[in-house]
Amino acid sequence: MTTPRSVALERLAYTLAAPVLAVAPNLYPDSPVSSVVQVAGAAGIGGIFLAAKSDETGAGRKILRWTPLVLAAAVDVAAGNTGGFGPYGLDGLLAAGWAAAGSFVLPFSRHTRRRHRPALAAPAPQPAPAQAVEPTVAQPEDGADQLTREARMLWERAGMPARTHVVKATRHTAMRHDLTLLLRASETGRPITGLSPEIVGAAFGVSAADVTLKDVAIQPGRQGGPGWMEALITPEANARRRTKPTDQERWIDRVAGPKGGAPGSELVHTTRDDERGVTFYRAKMTDSTESPRVDLPKVCRALGLPEDDSCVFVLIDGSEFLISAFDTPPLSAIFPATRELLTPDAKGMYVCGFTITGQPVKTMVYQHDKNAAAHGLILGVSRSGKTQFFAINMAAQSLDGQVVWLSTVRKDEKTTVLGKYIDRQGSNALWMARSLRAAKALCEIRAEMPWPHDGQPHDYKPGDPRCPYRQLNVYGDEFMTAAQDADFGEFIQKDGEDLTVTGLKYGVGFYPAGQSPFAHNGFSTEMKDNLRQNSRPVIFNMGSPGATRKAAEGTMENAYDVPTIPARYSRSEGSAIERAMRGEADPENGVSTGGVAVIVLDNGRAVLMRSLYADFDTDLSNLFPDEVNRLTDYEISELEKRGLWFDWNEPVRPGEFWPEPDEDDEGEGRSRRRGGKGGSGRGSKGGSRRSEQVASPRQALEAIKSLTDA
Repeated sequence: MTTPRSVALERLAYTLAAPVLAVAPNLYPDSPVSSVVQVAGAAGIGGIFLAAKSDETGAGRKILRWTPLVLAAAVDVAAGNTGGFGPYGLDGLLAAGWAAAGSFVLPFSRHTRRRHRPALAAPAPQPAPAQAVEPTVAQPEDGADQLTREARMLWERAGMPARTHVVKATRHTAMRHDLTLLLRASETGRPITGLSPEIVGAAFGVSAADVTLKDVAIQPGRQGGPGWMEALITPEANARRRTKPTDQERWIDRVAGPKGGAPGSELVHTTRDDERGVTFYRAKMTDSTESPRVDLPKVCRALGLPEDDSCVFVLIDGSEFLISAFDTPPLSAIFPATRELLTPDAKGMYVCGFTITGQPVKTMVYQHDKNAAAHGLILGVSRSGKTQFFAINMAAQSLDGQVVWLSTVRKDEKTTVLGKYIDRQGSNALWMARSLRAAKALCEIRAEMPWPHDGQPHDYKPGDPRCPYRQLNVYGDEFMTAAQDADFGEFIQKDGEDLTVTGLKYGVGFYPAGQSPFAHNGFSTEMKDNLRQNSRPVIFNMGSPGATRKAAEGTMENAYDVPTIPARYSRSEGSAIERAMRGEADPENGVSTGGVAVIVLDNGRAVLMRSLYADFDTDLSNLFPDEVNRLTDYEISELEKRGLWFDWNEPVRPGEFWPEPDEDDEGEGRSRRRGGKGGSGRGSKGGSRRSEQVASPRQALEAIKSLTDA
């Protein structure tokens, strides 16, 4: 057996170095030889320390490589500290032992052979001849690559599931274990049946959840159809998808599924606006003919967003929708009203508020497309922002040169302040009844009012400088309460309904406000339909999200998704469960939603907005024009002829609303009078005369009540 050259040279080096280690420290104690040996020993100690500390394999081999240097330094130190060659020639014995150990252990030659050519003495291994693989049905000789052949072996071992054959296996990019199998039926013309993810997962040793079966589309040069199938085996991708999913994957897995927050949808893109502090999720339906069904709390939980109505909103547009997730409640900001925003444009539109996305929302002071005046419907509970909206709406109408009347059921500070900037203002049901009656009579007056250019009467044309009169806007705050007034409710309800039907063509708009848009509260079907079609209804907080949605849907032709207005905007802080376990109170960080409203646009879509803010504690003259707009002298004289133009705060005049009772029935009439101060003048004969002129179910009900003294 031939000894390798490196082994022979190392043994020779040990043999020659041993005498030097024994003699040099004794003859020349301070010779450079001792210094070199000791430095080499220190280097060996450092190498042994690093090898022992390393986590890599082969640490023992590295320690053996450095051992001769450390032992040589030890022999040199021992020889230098003994007198002469030591007792019994100890220095020589140590040097000889060091040389013998190095010659037999051979750390530098034998232990460095791991990554080098084999020693000359070792015979070269001869590879066994490979057995030729005979072609089979599962392993045809078609020149397939190694991955496809290995996949075919596993498929054959599984018993050729569903009588299929592996045509090709393709590894996914940057994946070690993910691949796609192209399968076809073993018999030509037979469809693949009975194949499931469980069967494929068992064949390749993966979970069934990591297997996806797909149909194969017909491509040029390759067949497709039921006889072909693709199997995607993706254990690596699924593991990453479960731990660090992308936005698209999270949407597919948690939102777009049948039980998700927006079934059948797909995420288009995600956009972050750092300046405004909002993240937009734009999505659309996979089938463009379907309408989105968005469960916002479910979507928030799926995307890891705070389930907070004040910060997360959804906007639906056809088959697309946008989810906006804000860092802070966007509608808690205040947008001061200015004359620039309130000045109507050539089409009678002005900015009345801003949406959650910062877009301006416009409403109208007249209908430019219909060449007519505009009505208005304003709903909301107390302290929800109705009177604030009155102020900006009246200011816009006044800036357009229109006349405004305001009536309320009870007097308050804000309506009194508004009375300084408009034509007329009053605060009781009698005043409202008189204003509606005068506005109704004004329609008759304007129907016969000649225009100066041709001397003939014409319908109202907004913006036409030839029109001899100004548009009149009649506001009825708390209309629901006034319509149920015992004395004047029937007149208010009837004249209000007539005004919504006939007022537009004569330049008279009616703006009722209240807490309900339904018939049993004073809004008849005809009245509500006319208000809805000729205005942009504004619904403030109705007391609960359900009531707000119901009121908004009652003003829409179709029940679109209506945004939610909570009682207060508040951010969710911490865990409610943990606070309950610790017995802590919930944080009180609510922000009032006064001024936040749902406005129904012309296309029936409901939009959430924050209306402009008019500060009643300051002077509102900067919002209104310098001069108050009034009726023309001709209109006032005609109203005076009819006995309808006077101080409407006066008590009820005799015979103003009901015929006076006969003298012989005066006592009975007075006893049946319902009015308080001033009296209503309603007697028994007046009630009987009205019952004889019943023209509607409502009048019939009133007649029955008067007969039964209900």
